[in-house]
Amino acid sequence: MELLTAAESEVQQRAVAGALLQRGLQAGERVAMSTSGTAAMLSAVLGSLRVGIIPVVLNSALLQHEREELLLNADPAFTIDDAVLAQLLDGPPAELSDVPLARPMHYTSGTSGTPKGVWSGVLSEDQAQRLFDDEADLWGFNSADLHLTCSPLHHSAPIRFGGGTLLRGGSVLVPGKFDAHQIADVIQTHRPTASFMVPSHLQRLRAIGALSTTDGVDFSSFRLLAHAGEPCPPPLKTAAIQAFPTGAVWEFYGSTEGQFTACASADWEERPGTVGQARAGRALSVDPDGTIWCAAPEYAEFSYWRDAERTESAWRVDPETNRNSFTVGDLGRLDEDGFLWLDGRRDDLIISGGVNVYPAEVESVLAHAAGVEEVAVFGLADDRWGQKVCAAVTGSTTEAAVIDFAKSQMAAHKCPKAIFIVEALPRTSTGKIQRRELPTQLGFE
Repeated sequence: MELLTAAESEVQQRAVAGALLQRGLQAGERVAMSTSGTAAMLSAVLGSLRVGIIPVVLNSALLQHEREELLLNADPAFTIDDAVLAQLLDGPPAELSDVPLARPMHYTSGTSGTPKGVWSGVLSEDQAQRLFDDEADLWGFNSADLHLTCSPLHHSAPIRFGGGTLLRGGSVLVPGKFDAHQIADVIQTHRPTASFMVPSHLQRLRAIGALSTTDGVDFSSFRLLAHAGEPCPPPLKTAAIQAFPTGAVWEFYGSTEGQFTACASADWEERPGTVGQARAGRALSVDPDGTIWCAAPEYAEFSYWRDAERTESAWRVDPETNRNSFTVGDLGRLDEDGFLWLDGRRDDLIISGGVNVYPAEVESVLAHAAGVEEVAVFGLADDRWGQKVCAAVTGSTTEAAVIDFAKSQMAAHKCPKAIFIVEALPRTSTGKIQRRELPTQLGFE
């Protein structure tokens, strides 16, 4: 367990920035950061960004060939591992900008194909301040905050939340690899005020009884519990809303590329399943085919690193707002008040008997079935239907019980033709379910 205060982090940030500048690095250059997810890593990311040096943040658990493939693409000027980071922390203190001058370069998770580097370049001082305030003001980061880091620090959300807290004067707890029992103890002992989690974290807390409103963990210290990263099953979402203080639970919809929406718990309870309305400075639109587009502020624009073709396909000028808008290939629906519902990714879409079936919709229904803990819906090739709807399920249930429940809740074309009871679902390191891996895991490929 590490506790990092704003003052301690400021010293580390200045040292890392000074050491990099002393080595001849300049604003706009990239440094590969392949370190353990420690508090010092978070300081190193912030220190680099505050002098315009852009960290390419990699998962230190990558195998050598996986890391080398990304490094070849990123072409960094310098590489930082744990040993190098320890040296950089002894660097001469540098003068820093008030806020990060860029976004870290992250590679997309690869759930829909080959990972792509998301690049924003170096921003002007004004754009950088607006980018920082966009996140910090929305979530209310402040000097009284104690932020609990639950996700790996090589991903964008924990850096944004932890970094924003530190730069607003708060402190950050970094407990290491997520363990539900440890996190429950940390919450009881340290009384954090805020955290970002993915639904799988909440699911694990629920599994040990931590979300129980009678004998669970005392979450009363929290002013904010933000979650995102994958759909949150309605029963789990309801349990979280009941366990945390009124108004503390917020959901947002975003991606490595950019942020789309935010959703207060009260809005979700009025419109179950929504991921909220467009964040400040943004406008949402949905094509007739369901593709979601987001008009983004100038400071939030990006390109795919050294991939002009993919960049061009991700951006367009919105015909209604005449603003630059991007898509990450997700599908959804907007209601008349601008609230968005997600139907999944186009790559996950199942076409069965010529009819579109959205895995996210089917998963939302099956999550209510007795004994179902987690569920992932996917398609398998089928001679009759083209694709047949299938579901992998964890929990104490049976194939027949889940199929019977599905038939009682959904039209026939949405109901799974096969249910697979599994011990665990394949996930990325951030907890996102990898539907594409299920056919292989189950022996069909």
